[in-house]
Amino acid sequence: MTAQNADGRVVVGVDDSPGGRAALAYALREGTLRGAEVEVISAFASPDYWACDATQGWAAAPTIEEIREDVLRHVEQIVAHVRAQLGDAGATDVRVRAVGSSAAAALIDASRGAELLVVGSRGRGGFASMLLGSVSLQCVLHATCPVTVVPTPAGDSAADGRHRMAAASN
Repeated sequence: MTAQNADGRVVVGVDDSPGGRAALAYALREGTLRGAEVEVISAFASPDYWACDATQGWAAAPTIEEIREDVLRHVEQIVAHVRAQLGDAGATDVRVRAVGSSAAAALIDASRGAELLVVGSRGRGGFASMLLGSVSLQCVLHATCPVTVVPTPAGDSAADGRHRMAAASN
């Protein structure tokens, strides 16, 4: 791992989309160049309701901590995969956080004191024709540090659509 600046931190928003992986790769390269820690943020929505009594034939909803741990494990796998692809170009310290919040709010909050915030141009939501997704737009407008918006790699938008359809059918 590389030495870190005293306050050096690059924040990146990651979801399981080609745009999220491209943003992560960019942030890892940038963190390595800057000698900065990369803070990987993955936001998840908290359930709107909780099952209170599992004895009536309803399965109890997972706890916030169970959801957080599942998201954390999944994002750590994504980070390991992207780091392996980058080799030495992604050899910087990484901290992964799963945050129960909207993606925009989590990233804007994490941008405080960071050197850079990196987001994909489009993640898992929105319309394929949008040039800038709602989360990236909110980050550009409200983050407290410079923001880099990484475009989805050419040709991956169709793969992203297939990924979303496969996830929905599971």
